[in-house]
Amino acid sequence: MQTEITELLGIQYPIIQGGMAWVAEHHLAAAVSEAGGLGLIGAANAPAEWVREQIRAAKNLTEQPFGVNIMLMSPYADEVAQVVAEEGVKVVTTGAGSPEKYMEQWKQSGIRVIPVVASVALAKRMERCGADAVVAEGCESGGHVGESTTMALVPQVVDAVQIPVIAAGGIADGRGIAAAFMLGAKAVQMGTRFIATQEAQVHESYKNQVLRAKDIDTRVTGRSTGHPVRALRNEMTKRYLELEQEGASFEELEQLTLGGLRRAVVEGDVRMGSMMAGQCAGLVREILPCSELVPQLMQEAKACMKGIRIDE
Repeated sequence: MQTEITELLGIQYPIIQGGMAWVAEHHLAAAVSEAGGLGLIGAANAPAEWVREQIRAAKNLTEQPFGVNIMLMSPYADEVAQVVAEEGVKVVTTGAGSPEKYMEQWKQSGIRVIPVVASVALAKRMERCGADAVVAEGCESGGHVGESTTMALVPQVVDAVQIPVIAAGGIADGRGIAAAFMLGAKAVQMGTRFIATQEAQVHESYKNQVLRAKDIDTRVTGRSTGHPVRALRNEMTKRYLELEQEGASFEELEQLTLGGLRRAVVEGDVRMGSMMAGQCAGLVREILPCSELVPQLMQEAKACMKGIRIDE
């Protein structure tokens, strides 16, 4: 299935793996790219040299295009921006800020720049500053979330900009991909579904919690701080929400979650770790290798667009 995004990025399928902190490292990124999608390395708050090592490790595993997701609030953002240019990364996606200060450097290096946006206003601003595409991410997604739903946000962004739009938030199967295309998107970005893959270097306890999740099993914490985060409910989210209701300080709330994502991903702490996942976790029922998952998702999407039920 060829779209403006597959042509822009030189990939086989219009599927992009989300740049999830601690989850999206070189094994997963390379596997998704080898399967025909676009894998991303999540730079998060990591130092620039770690990102450089990850890029080079991914290159050893695949000759296909892959990208790096840069969190612009990171204290290492300037150094990481330089590293992706030096290492010849094909695609950069960005979050938590505007990439305008890096745009000229990246463009000169031939990098495709795709910011993640949660509003029409930001999408239009990104188009004006030279973005090649945008990811319109609805609040159904895992991790840091905005306010608009995917169903409402994507078509409004599509109508507002001329560059291609990638839909994200709550997409975990071919039905979601087909729906995104009907809304005008040219590709999808998926995070939660790729947690439950063989190549994801994620503790089995975390993966199993994703598999067990039901439709009601995510919670959004941090609304009182202005930094809402969606994760699977556990003792940590319960305690956090209680503290928010009690009017706890930002420092007290921050202390509760400090290192929480690492505890979940690396140590398998499903009680007090931060198991970031989207509302679509209830659709994830098995752990597959990326080489099977990516083509399967596209087969499901094509079937849906032909009016065929994917369970037939």
